[in-house]
Amino acid sequence: LALQSKRGMLHAIKRKEAERIADEYIQKLQIKTPSREQAIKNLSGGNQQKVILGRWLATDPSLLMLDEPTRGIDVGTKAEIQKIVVDLAQKGMAVIFVSSELDEMLRCCTRMTILRDKRKIGELSGAQIEKNAIMKMIAGGDAA
Repeated sequence: LALQSKRGMLHAIKRKEAERIADEYIQKLQIKTPSREQAIKNLSGGNQQKVILGRWLATDPSLLMLDEPTRGIDVGTKAEIQKIVVDLAQKGMAVIFVSSELDEMLRCCTRMTILRDKRKIGELSGAQIEKNAIMKMIAGGDAA
């Protein structure tokens, strides 16, 4: 649906093109599936997340917004998705990455906005992104 919406309803994706795109992202994202015809609901949670990510990446976005993309999936797949996100950002894609897991944010982010009670309380980048500074902001103190 994501790819079709970019093309418009009058320009349907041909089956061969859809199969080519599916095969490309199955390989790129290392989706573990017996075939491209496998129903998504029959894949593991992590592979379902990768399929959703692949659908959006196939639209060639300039911005990718991910809200808790690794929540509830196994550690190995979580690391794979985190690596994909970091690689995309290093290649120039703007990525908004929302996570309640501080260690995950430390691994994936080069710039961070910290929220508390639905309000922005601070912004860090580069070497400023440090666990103690973030925890202090969240607890209500200044990062400095």
